[in-house]
Formats: sequence, structure tokens, C-alpha cells
Amino acid sequence: MAKNNKTLKDILDVILYDNPSTQDEIAQKLGVSRRYVTKLLKPLIDDDIVKRAYILDLKRYEEFWDDEEDIFSKDHSATFLIKGMLQNMGKHVSKQLNTAVTALIERDKEKADLAMEMDYTTNNMFEKLRSSVETVVSIDPSTQFSKTIIFNEIAYDLERIGDYSDHFSKFVLNAPNEINEDIMGFLKSMYKSVDKMINYSMDAFLNGELSLKGDLMDLDEKVHSLQKKALNCIAIEMAESSFEDKEESTYYIYLSRLVKTFERIGDICIEIMDTATEFHKNIPRPTIPRNFRD
Repeated sequence: MAKNNKTLKDILDVILYDNPSTQDEIAQKLGVSRRYVTKLLKPLIDDDIVKRAYILDLKRYEEFWDDEEDIFSKDHSATFLIKGMLQNMGKHVSKQLNTAVTALIERDKEKADLAMEMDYTTNNMFEKLRSSVETVVSIDPSTQFSKTIIFNEIAYDLERIGDYSDHFSKFVLNAPNEINEDIMGFLKSMYKSVDKMINYSMDAFLNGELSLKGDLMDLDEKVHSLQKKALNCIAIEMAESSFEDKEESTYYIYLSRLVKTFERIGDICIEIMDTATEFHKNIPRPTIPRNFRD
């Protein structure tokens, strides 16, 4: 990609998300000269693609890139920018979950703290994406409102996965007991399946890979099967423990919660897949909650 094309994209991103009032402000944000900003923007201002004071006409913006070489992608509009943010958020949340589960496996409190800190970034990414979607809708009334708002839904789903990741971190920081080797084996297997489910569901939404639904549902069945085995193993261990020990009882309650957490994350991945089908194929999502479906 040519350097001036990359800089122009950065300038348009600043206009779209930061609403600058002057070219000096744009130049300061990007660390380039005002003269360079003026040079790149002048043709777009003359063609009324960028309007005073630096508001993008998204229809013209898309047409502009359609007339050029395929510099970025077939999707040049603000939708492309938001998809990029969503893709980054998906990768970050996957890393957050991995860090939290690794902390659980290794009983590493430092990694548990790190995963908790990563959740702040997850929340910030959600707020930034939500704000960007609102900006797109407000400056381009012709936008397909329902489809654009769906980006917020996916971001919210990812934020929920981040919240569920905290369960593993909190367990590491607060639970005194070692986890039974068999139960830990089930947790590791459930994580591997759920990690794939996150990747498959996001690939379906971002890239239209709806054919992954069958693989996703197979993984979901595997998670449920592992869940039953893990809960059964926990029940047996509980039966062999003293009910007089309150701390012990609390430990098993929270351990069962970890097992259920993987189920919840799997459910979110199914929701993302259903949303992807609606987004790409205009097939409405089921209105009946998943737990009540046959």
C-alpha cells in the first residue's frame, strides 16, 4: 500500500471518529504536517467527498474508493472500519479467555490479574465500537439502520464473553483448593472446544462463512457432553467431602460455576452464528430462547 494512501486512510479515520474542527488538529493527532494533510484532503474537499468541517459523506467515500485500485478491501465504507474494530475485539477477547484459563491451569495469580486487567480493554473496545456505530448512523441517515446496529450486538456478545472470562480469574485468586485432575481434564477439553467456537462464529459474521455452523453445533454438543461428565465428577467428589466445611462447599459451588461458564460462552457463540445468518442472508434469528428449543 502506498504511503500516501495509508496516511489518507488514517486522516479519514480521524475525521470519522474524532470529529476534528481544523486541519491542524488532524495533523497533530497523526504527527504529520498540516501541509501534507491539506495536500491529501484537497481533492476530496473539491469533489465534496469530505465536507466542511471535515464530515465524511459515506456514500461518496465508498464511491471514491470503488473508483481507485483495490487498496484496502471490497468493503471500503465505514462498515469496513467497524468490521476491523470488531475483528480486533474478537482477537482480544479470545486472548483474554486464554489468559484466564491458562491462569486456572497453572494456578498463576499474576496471569489471573492480567486477564482481569484485559477485561478493562475489552470494555473500552466495546464503548469505542458502540460510539463509532452511533457516529455512522448519525452522519449517514441512508445507512441500513438494522444491519449497522447489529455490529453493536456482536460487540456486546464479545463483552459478555470477556465478563465470563473473569470467572476463571476470580477462581484462581480466591479458591484455596487444588482442582481434581479428572475435572481439570474436562475443563481443558471444554476450553479447546469453546475457543474454536469463538473463532468459527466470528469468522461467520465477519467473513460470511456460514458453512461453519455445522462444525459449531458439533462443538456445542461436545461441550455439553463434557459438561455432564465434569458435573458428575464434581458431584462424586462432593459426596465424599464433609458438608460441615462451609469453605469446601463454596469451593464446589464455584467449581460448578466454571463448568457452566463454558456452556454460557458456547451459547453466545451460537447467538453470534444466528446473527451472522440474519446479517448475510436476511434470515431472521429464532425468537425462542435457545434453552427452550427442541
